[in-house]
Amino acid sequence: MAHFSCEDEAMLQAMLRQLFQSVKEKITGGGPPWECAEEILLRLEETDEISTSKIHICNTLGSMIEEEMEKCTSEQNQSEESGYDTVVQHVTKRTQESKEYEEMMHSLKNVMMVVVESMINKFEEDEIRSQERQKKILKEKSNSYCTDNCSDSDSSFNQSYKFCQGKLQLILDQLDPGQPKEVRYDALQTLCSAPPSDVLNCENWTTLCEKLTLCLSDPDPVFSDRILKFYAQTFTLSPLHMTKEIYISLAKYLELYFLSRENHIPTLSTGIDITNHNMISLLKKIRLLNEYQKEAPSFWIRHPEKYMEEIVESTLSLLSVKHDQSHLVSQKILDPVYFFALVDTKAVWFKKWMHAYYSRSAVLRLLEKKYKSLITTAVQQCVQYLELCETMRADEISEHSKPCGNKQKIVYYSGQELQYIYFIHSLCLLGRLLIYTQGRKLFPIKLKNKKDSVSLTDLLVLFTQLIYYSPSCPKMTSSAHSENYSPASMVTEVLRILCDQKECAVECLYNNTVVETLLQPVHNLMKGSEVAPNCSETALIHIADILARIASVEEGLILLLYGENVNSSEEESPTGAHIIAQFSKKLLDEDISIFSGSEMLPVVKGAFISVCRQIYGTCEGLQVLLPYSLHESIAKAWKRTSLLSERVPTPVEGSDSVSSVSQESQSTMAWEENLLDDLLNFACHSQRIATSSKKQVAINECVTFMFNRYAKKLQISRQKKFGYGVLVTQVASTAAGAVALQNSGFISALITELWSNLECGRDDVRVTHPRSTPVDPIDRSCQKSFLALVNLLSSPAVCELVGNQELPNKVEYSLREDIIDRLIILNSEAKICSLFNYEQSHIFGLRLLSVVCCDLDTLLLLEAQYQVSRMLLHAQEENTLETSESHRDFIIDGLSVERNHILVRINLIGGPSERILPPRMLEKGDDPYPWPMFSSYPLPLCYLPEVIKNTDIKQGKIFTIKCYIIFNSVILEMHYHVSFLTFNILIILLFITALVELLEKFVLHLTENPSECYFPSVEHTATDANVKNESLSSVQQLGIKLTVRYGKFLNLLKDGAENDLALVLKHCERFLKQQKVPVNYAGHDWFVSSLFLIMLGDKEKTLQFLQHFSRLLTSAFLWLPRLHISRYLPIDTIESGIHPIYFCSAHYIEMLLKAEVPLVCSAFHMSGFAPSQICLQWISQCFWNYLDWIEICHYIATCVFLGPDYQVYICIAIFKHLQQDILQHTQTQDLQVFLKEEALHGFRVSDYFEYMEILEQNYRPVLQRDMRNIRVQST
Repeated sequence: MAHFSCEDEAMLQAMLRQLFQSVKEKITGGGPPWECAEEILLRLEETDEISTSKIHICNTLGSMIEEEMEKCTSEQNQSEESGYDTVVQHVTKRTQESKEYEEMMHSLKNVMMVVVESMINKFEEDEIRSQERQKKILKEKSNSYCTDNCSDSDSSFNQSYKFCQGKLQLILDQLDPGQPKEVRYDALQTLCSAPPSDVLNCENWTTLCEKLTLCLSDPDPVFSDRILKFYAQTFTLSPLHMTKEIYISLAKYLELYFLSRENHIPTLSTGIDITNHNMISLLKKIRLLNEYQKEAPSFWIRHPEKYMEEIVESTLSLLSVKHDQSHLVSQKILDPVYFFALVDTKAVWFKKWMHAYYSRSAVLRLLEKKYKSLITTAVQQCVQYLELCETMRADEISEHSKPCGNKQKIVYYSGQELQYIYFIHSLCLLGRLLIYTQGRKLFPIKLKNKKDSVSLTDLLVLFTQLIYYSPSCPKMTSSAHSENYSPASMVTEVLRILCDQKECAVECLYNNTVVETLLQPVHNLMKGSEVAPNCSETALIHIADILARIASVEEGLILLLYGENVNSSEEESPTGAHIIAQFSKKLLDEDISIFSGSEMLPVVKGAFISVCRQIYGTCEGLQVLLPYSLHESIAKAWKRTSLLSERVPTPVEGSDSVSSVSQESQSTMAWEENLLDDLLNFACHSQRIATSSKKQVAINECVTFMFNRYAKKLQISRQKKFGYGVLVTQVASTAAGAVALQNSGFISALITELWSNLECGRDDVRVTHPRSTPVDPIDRSCQKSFLALVNLLSSPAVCELVGNQELPNKVEYSLREDIIDRLIILNSEAKICSLFNYEQSHIFGLRLLSVVCCDLDTLLLLEAQYQVSRMLLHAQEENTLETSESHRDFIIDGLSVERNHILVRINLIGGPSERILPPRMLEKGDDPYPWPMFSSYPLPLCYLPEVIKNTDIKQGKIFTIKCYIIFNSVILEMHYHVSFLTFNILIILLFITALVELLEKFVLHLTENPSECYFPSVEHTATDANVKNESLSSVQQLGIKLTVRYGKFLNLLKDGAENDLALVLKHCERFLKQQKVPVNYAGHDWFVSSLFLIMLGDKEKTLQFLQHFSRLLTSAFLWLPRLHISRYLPIDTIESGIHPIYFCSAHYIEMLLKAEVPLVCSAFHMSGFAPSQICLQWISQCFWNYLDWIEICHYIATCVFLGPDYQVYICIAIFKHLQQDILQHTQTQDLQVFLKEEALHGFRVSDYFEYMEILEQNYRPVLQRDMRNIRVQST
């Protein structure tokens, strides 16, 4: 079958159609194309087409192949080579070389060409018929089809397979301006209906693009609009490389349009009438371009960089177009940038282009190399507007801002309004440019008619001056309008963004020139004159906003506090912080009469108080602002406002004054709350809460305000990131604060919340399912309440809240009562039966008792009033099981294990290596709790370390001579200035015997020098007989027993020491009564007890040392009863009852902690705990239970020999030592419990001498200055 008949050709054509259809279905049916192609090839032989081809090949070449096979087989039998593959290769080669094969391939090729040509012709016929049908359908539709729907997703659904070249050429001819209108409309409609990708991929696209560009100038607005809709359709549906061509063509058209002299572009004097057809058409083109500018950054990163660069360059080229300027500004022809500012006033397109580095780098590179004039004109526009503001009246300038702030529809923009809109556009563009480093490198800018270039600082000064020179809105409402285009608001928005970028703010804003410009109106107002005729309350509010943002960053705060030159004299040039404080004080005291009676005055006051809050929110800022007594001015302003709110008349129904009275009342109440909020914020540091308490500055009202916000579930303050923990801790650390918390209802609310979580749930919540059984000793639902109580129950708070109160011991109990009587001391059946979850609730109470009793003064108070240890022992005795007649075993459960831990903790005094506390957790194995329990004293010996039990602390006299040599050669000659190397050797060599004599001689030597004596000498002539009959409080008596027990444990005291210590304490009370108000110290005197142990129980040496030591400044900070309500303190301090250790030492601990160990400082804030509280606990009990005895001696000796400021340095060293543990327990949310319960493992004073020497060099002048200012100076 060498030739094909007509029937064969028809059959072959049908089979090819079938083959193409099957392949199309498989490829378009889903799945990766390469997998579909592979499957088609593998299954190709199964098709009918291949089967027919096999039959044709067999009929043509079959006989020849069989002959060749026989020949090859016979030849292989005679030769040694054999194999099927060899035969196949040989036969295939012979067949391909044969004449029959050549004829068959020639015939097959000819018939395939005929078949394919026939199929193509049939395809073109089908295509023409399909186009005719589509054209008929389109004609039947409305002429507005293209206008209403320009998406090619609808039109391409019925489009032909290919947009042919001939048809595109036809459209080009029909778009010619010489054609009739209907023909051109039809051509454009057909173009809009075609798929954009087909149009842009045609060979005639360049010609079409030129034709479309010409059509954009068509005077027919309908036709021009349809061209723009085609552009919009292309922007929406085409890929970037296609839309790029359209964008560039449109940008090029606009550039040529503005450069052409034939087009009537308006001038500044004529303005823009947006009802004019030409202006409407031009603005539509520019808006279309602008819309694409704002959308392009979202997808151009997925394409080659050259596409993006071409778009950027075409845009910058268009915006840089400049006309030949006339000498008269009014005759200036409007440049393209004016129209862009009109459609995108805030330069949103530039903001989006500068957002990502991908496009930002290209924009900045082109601006620097080719289009820097765009930045120059923007700066020039801002300079011109400022000059205009300086020379024109306020009412004239305000006309400029009308189009931007007016909600009414505007149809005409005057030249002045266009200048203002261009100014806003330039301002936003420059503000965005300054954010980035490469943008700032474009400065300085050289301007025309200006001798000096405009630097970054000059530009920021210009921006700042615009705030108070330019007009502002007449009144600032609480919710500013989202489209406020006033110059002051726009400049403030730009400066806010710059403040939020730290690197940018440091380079641009944080310098004296900018800050002085910001404060210039403030400075002038304090002198009684305005800096400019337009300086308003709104401008001051904007200035305060920027100042607050500057003060919120450390670099900005330092600039405000000290200026660029830290060593400059305050008298010569007061820094920003001083000016702000003085102005705020004058505002609060109403010493500035310019704004008197203004409705905006409270807002101005609040804005500048917010700046002060940012400044005194740090310890450094507080030191600078404290002399201005802002809290007193705030308190006075609050009192005046409170009286005004009481005098607001009651509105009468039907009166016209009802609304005005109501509005006035609301504003007064809001201002009153703001002032209370400011006072409350003032109390977030130890020195500030002490100052507030000393001055009796509305502490009760502030705490009540805080409780009201807490009850409403509001954040503690507008500017506080964390909760109420830190503030409650600070307030509760003073007696006055604890009373205020109780009176406000805050403590009752905490207890109510605790009972809700622990026992009964809230009354307003319906119980739908039983609560899950807690697994942890303190359930997660109660953890927050537990930590809140730990923060609250400091030693002063416990003394105020619990002191002299007996247990009710009722027969029946209701819900939500006292936690001590209900959860801790469960000494009756009625208390136990009143609890729903007895074990869980009692464990909560015992855990709280364990933490609270870590404060030894609190422990002694609870033991004196409630006999806590006796109650615990009795409970342990009842929790036993009789195993025989003479033996009883303790029942091991959660309560007995917790009680055993507390009993050991409260009865055994010692540092980390001086006592062993039993764990609270059971162990795995046969003996889950190997620690012996007990129900009577003494404690089992297993809780006493072997090293301590067998060690005599008192050493021989071998090292005493060396210590004397050091003392005589160094200490007496250097007068308080001991070198650290020498002192380190001294501490290592010191033992108790040597330490006693060294302390005595050192203190005696200092008291002989009048300059070293801080307090006057007071004679004490009382004898033992005089004081023997005086009584000691129950707390002091228990403290004596505890001290003697610890001294005997350390082998420092002998029998009879208890009476000697009692006499020492009685002598001290008699001695101190001569110097203070007759109010006894609530706690035990731990310093005297420590000194008694150091003196090895020698009563006479102890008293003699204390009499000399009381004259030194160090005694005020080591010996707490020394200055308790002492007459050497100011009267307000005496009235508040706050010790200098709180507002001086604790304050500087917080200050140094933020500077030296910032991570620990942040951890305290996140945990809602104040470092001052734990430091007060450490210092007040001389680190008993936290350090070993030798380290306690080192602590006392260090402070005596080196100065009282070392008390602060030691606490900072401890926090540095505990940093990793503090960070870990911050994550586990038990930092308070860890710091109070855990001893200071591994801390040695001598290990941190070098570090403390660095602290001394940096902070001693400031610390000693304030420490010496704690008492009333003699005149």
